[in-house]
Amino acid sequence: MSNEIAAIILTFNEEIHIERCLRSILPVTDEIYVIDSFSRDKTVEIAKSLGARVAQRKWKHYSDQFAWGLDHFQPRCDWILRMDADEYFEPDLQEELPHLIQNADDDLMGIYLKRKTVFNGKFIRHGGTYPMYMLRVWRNGAGEIEQRWKDAHVTLPPGTKTIIAEGGWVDESLKGITFWVKKHNDYASGEAIDLLNIKYQFFKDDQSLLMSSDKQAKRKRIIKRNYYSRLPLGLRAWLYFLYRYVLRLGFLDGREGFVWHYLQGFWYRHLVDVKIREVTRACGEDREKMIAYFSDVFGLDIRQ
Repeated sequence: MSNEIAAIILTFNEEIHIERCLRSILPVTDEIYVIDSFSRDKTVEIAKSLGARVAQRKWKHYSDQFAWGLDHFQPRCDWILRMDADEYFEPDLQEELPHLIQNADDDLMGIYLKRKTVFNGKFIRHGGTYPMYMLRVWRNGAGEIEQRWKDAHVTLPPGTKTIIAEGGWVDESLKGITFWVKKHNDYASGEAIDLLNIKYQFFKDDQSLLMSSDKQAKRKRIIKRNYYSRLPLGLRAWLYFLYRYVLRLGFLDGREGFVWHYLQGFWYRHLVDVKIREVTRACGEDREKMIAYFSDVFGLDIRQ
C-alpha cells in the first residue's frame, strides 16, 4: 500500500457504490477524502468504516465541490486521485498504479486512466466510448479543475509530461435507469448553462483546457465550442447520434449498446437543446432574464 497518493471522492446517497469504490482503491492508498452533500442514506457511515475522512457541504456543482474539498483537506501527499463513487479499479490497475507512481520521473506530472463504461452489465466498446483517456491522477499542486457547470476536466500546463495507465478503470452505475434519467436531466441543465455561456457570458468562461496538454479532451472541447454549438438546435443531437452509432460503429455494442448510445448520444443532448430553447423563448436575448430564469425555474444560481 502506498501513501504517496490521496483520493478525493464526491458523494450524495451512494451507499450502493461507495464500498465497492473504496475497497477497489485501498490497495493503492488509504488516504481517502470524501466530500458528501448531506447524504440521507448510509454513505457517510460506510465511508468512515473503511477509513475515509469525511466532510459535508452543500452542493453547487462538481468543480466547485471538488476545489473546496482539496482546499479543505489540503492533502500533503505527492499525488492526487480523482474518483467518482460509481467508479472502481480492476485488479490490474490496482497493481499498476503504485508501480507507476513509485517509478515516476520528477518531471512526470499526470497519469491518464482509460475509462471503461459498463451499462446494464455491458462493456460499451464502440461509438467513440472506449478508450476514453481522462486525467485522473496528477502531482499535488500541478493540476487544476476547470470551473464549469458540466464536463469539468483537470488540466495541466501545456508541454507537461504525462503517461497512460493500461489497467482497468470502470464507470458502472448500479442505481438503475430511473436514477440515470434523473441524473442526466440535472446534467442537461448544467450543459445548457455552459453552451449558453459561450454566447451570453453569464460568468467567465474557463478556457484552461484549451491551453492544456490534454489533446483528446481539448479536441472535443474545440469541436463543441466552434462547431457543435453553432449547429441548429435538435439537428445537432441527431447528427451526433448518427456519428456515434453508425460511423463510430456503436451498433456493434448490441441491444444494451443501442440503449446507451441512444440515451447518452441522442436523448441527453436533445434534452439540452430543449432546455436551451425553453430559456431563449422565455427570455429572448436578455442575459439578465436568463440568469433570473435559471434561478427561478431551474433553481440554479449561475453567477460565479
